[in-house]
Amino acid sequence: MFDSYRENTLKYYPERCINCRRCTQVCPHGVFAEGEETAELVHRARCMECGACALNCPVQAIEVQSGVGCAWAMISAALKGKDMDSCSCGGEAGSCCASEETPSCCGEK
Repeated sequence: MFDSYRENTLKYYPERCINCRRCTQVCPHGVFAEGEETAELVHRARCMECGACALNCPVQAIEVQSGVGCAWAMISAALKGKDMDSCSCGGEAGSCCASEETPSCCGEK
C-alpha cells in the first residue's frame, strides 16, 4: 500500500529535461539541483507534492500527483482548524516534509 508520508508520486524523466532550471527555482524544498546537462533529483523524500515543478516544466519532464502527501495533510489540517504540531500528517524525521534543515510537521529534526 502507498504510504504518502514516506513515499511520493514524483516522477522525473531526465531524458526529457532541457536544463531550464525552473524546477530548481520553484521547488520550496530543494528537491532538484542544477546539473551539467539536466536537472538532478537530489532529495526525493523532501517532495511535498505541491506540483510547482511539474506545472513549470516546459517539456513535461516532471510529473507529480498534487493533493497527496504532507502538502495535502497541511491543507486538510488548516481546513479542519487543527494544528500540524499534533502530528496529524503522520510526518516524522525522514518523511516527505522533513530534512536536516527543516523540521518535520511534527517538530522533529
